[in-house]
Amino acid sequence: MDHFLYRDGQLHAEDVPVSEIARAVGTPVYIYSEATLLRHFRLFDEALSGMDHLVCFAMKSNSNQAVLKLLADAGAGMDVVSGGEYARARAAGVPGERIVFSGVGKTEAEMRQALEGGIRQFNIESEPEMALLSGVAESMGKVAPVTIRINPDVDARTHEKIATGKSENKFGIPISRASAVFAEAAALPGLEVVGIDVHIGSQLVELEPFEQAYTKVAELTRQLRAEGHDIRRLDLGGGLGIPYTRSNEVPPLPQDYGDMVRRTLGHLDCEIEIEPGRLIAGNAGILVSSVIYLKSGEGRDFLIVDAAMNDLLRPSMYGAYHDIVPLIEPSSDTPLAPIDIVGPVCESGDTFAKQRPMPPLASGDLVAFRSAGAYGAVMSSEYNTRPLIPEVLVRGDQFAVIRPRPTYDDIINRDKLPEWL
Repeated sequence: MDHFLYRDGQLHAEDVPVSEIARAVGTPVYIYSEATLLRHFRLFDEALSGMDHLVCFAMKSNSNQAVLKLLADAGAGMDVVSGGEYARARAAGVPGERIVFSGVGKTEAEMRQALEGGIRQFNIESEPEMALLSGVAESMGKVAPVTIRINPDVDARTHEKIATGKSENKFGIPISRASAVFAEAAALPGLEVVGIDVHIGSQLVELEPFEQAYTKVAELTRQLRAEGHDIRRLDLGGGLGIPYTRSNEVPPLPQDYGDMVRRTLGHLDCEIEIEPGRLIAGNAGILVSSVIYLKSGEGRDFLIVDAAMNDLLRPSMYGAYHDIVPLIEPSSDTPLAPIDIVGPVCESGDTFAKQRPMPPLASGDLVAFRSAGAYGAVMSSEYNTRPLIPEVLVRGDQFAVIRPRPTYDDIINRDKLPEWL
């Protein structure tokens, strides 16, 4: 469920007509619903009730300061994958003990940054990283809490670019080597091994791959405990998918996921961490765009909008689907016709949809790309010197710009000419 609904023939964000925001801020623009963000976080939190747990929002999905503070105030931790994300989390008021540092390429500087500022744990991805972190922590007179990410060799049945749990992927330690690597970590003076980390991929629409992975984690927990390790925390990653189109198979509910976690891992008396991003933020945001032209081509027509691949990369990068709807609700008997929906960037890849059935639209009409709250603004760029588009947060009948659109001067003045020019 989200809070972007038609009322009296107009698309609303909670209680605000989306067209009102577009007039005030301009297009293209990202709009987030506070009620949807909080509802989705609380669904996950409630799904794990009765177990010692922490829901850490995966900041890579949406790292706007307002979104982070909203979720942190509701009790969320943060999952970060860079020094920049760590700095963003701390700036939003998230204490170090609620921040988990993931990622395969943590640098020495990032390790020092997190150890100085406070960290719940590092999710270790490799033996070289383990050795470096131990040395950094020792040099600072600290001990770094760590989980070790294992690769369970489970097919997540998702897009190949967002699958992370098979043996050929770059993530984690092969589960076959877990015993040796945990023993090596336990011998390093700068580390305290607190648990196991696993994450098999993103946008999963079935529970079975999760259950396969978590069953392996349960077996490994028993084995490592028998070998003398104090395994007390299980970081299960994220990855539960969202419905990007009304006609697709509906992914499992958070409650079903929570029930599966209890069934596979609840008997181990471990603290559970999960790191959802897309399911919290995805359907909490839309991208609103204006139609520039309707162009007739050889055998097909094109709807050219003012949003582009640099604003929403997912369709170009993944072939991802987003529902695209007009802001004025079409009647049930409005005829639909296939059309290609494209942006103005000088790339053939700047295509959002091919032969998408759409109602008649004209220059100046507004459309909304649904399910754009995750992996939207965070993946945007200024390609073609197109300004990063603004982000807006809605609460009830009010809205606020939470990232303004930069001017051309803002962009150009970031460049510095050498003294010889």
